[in-house]
Amino acid sequence: MSKFFIFMIVLMMPVATFAGYDKPYVGDMIEYDAKYEDTFIHLARDYNLGFTELRAANPYVDPWLPGRGTDLILPTRHLLPDAPREGIVINLADMRLYAFINGDEAPYHTPIGVGREGLSTPEGVTKIVRKVEGPVWRPTPRMRKADPTLKEAYYQGPDNPMGTHALYLGWPQYALHGTNRPFGIGRRVSSGCIRLYPEKISELFELIPVDTKVTVVNQPIKVAWIDDELFLEANPSLAQSVAMEEYGEVPEEKISNDEMRLIVKTAGQWQDRLRWPAIRKALKERNSYPVSIARRPSLEVKGDVIIEHEKAAFVETPEEAKDLIEGYEPAPEKRDDIEKAQDKNSKTGENTDKIQIAEDKTAEQDQDNPARMLNP
Repeated sequence: MSKFFIFMIVLMMPVATFAGYDKPYVGDMIEYDAKYEDTFIHLARDYNLGFTELRAANPYVDPWLPGRGTDLILPTRHLLPDAPREGIVINLADMRLYAFINGDEAPYHTPIGVGREGLSTPEGVTKIVRKVEGPVWRPTPRMRKADPTLKEAYYQGPDNPMGTHALYLGWPQYALHGTNRPFGIGRRVSSGCIRLYPEKISELFELIPVDTKVTVVNQPIKVAWIDDELFLEANPSLAQSVAMEEYGEVPEEKISNDEMRLIVKTAGQWQDRLRWPAIRKALKERNSYPVSIARRPSLEVKGDVIIEHEKAAFVETPEEAKDLIEGYEPAPEKRDDIEKAQDKNSKTGENTDKIQIAEDKTAEQDQDNPARMLNP
């Protein structure tokens, strides 16, 4: 058998053939018919979602009164972050925790609340150093200065914002803990700690031992092949999440070079199959669930013969992506058209309009309302 055939067979093998969960995603999408009494706060908790991702998936629906019969998208499928699949992986961008504790089964995953701007949750690698049932919350000097009515310590009870359980990290003053305000899950509202729904922190407390590795990343854009289809999941950035809270919609942001590189790198040899209108739409809307952006031909091996099914059409790569693709060369039949277009562009000039991004008013609001600064 030739080296080419061996290469193609290896290419068709699963990404991981060793022990461990080898799929690039968890969960499946749900279409939901809203009931009269539904709100996004209650739906999010019932379906293991966060408030922001549910609102991002349904941007034109009133989160407090969706209305009976309204068709909703529940973004219950998530692409996994690009991080080692061991211990706990936290992605600040999609505000979700993934615990790889089930061997080759899907990871335990749940939405989280994270730090707002100026009080951000740190990124990096640490571990669980201790577990406490009934943690005591001691407001920091900054918090007590902002609100002199705060007590020195809050023990277990309904007034304790740390909830019933806490898993302390190797980073001083940071922990995974519960909350007495579950409506803050899936939002950027904490002072840096990581909040979970009360029922989820109880489950995680029993599942996770001390010394478990914890990796914290910030990946708004995730890209992965699922079978022969390439999916892109775009989550709101910090500024976009804040704007969504303020204005109810996601302001546009320019597609960054890093985002473009990630997409074309993951597409690999099928870069010319990328559907750029779908990519631009996903990056503009940031709906927090995976959407298809390319399809590669399926391959079937019969003896020494490889049969390629579903021949996809060529799609020209946009100008802004070409410099990011190493060794990019347009298809021969497209080369003349591209050169003509480039000559025309050089005469007419480029469009350099910039997108106005909504201002982040979180810091200003904290000064006006000190009570917002008091949540760990």
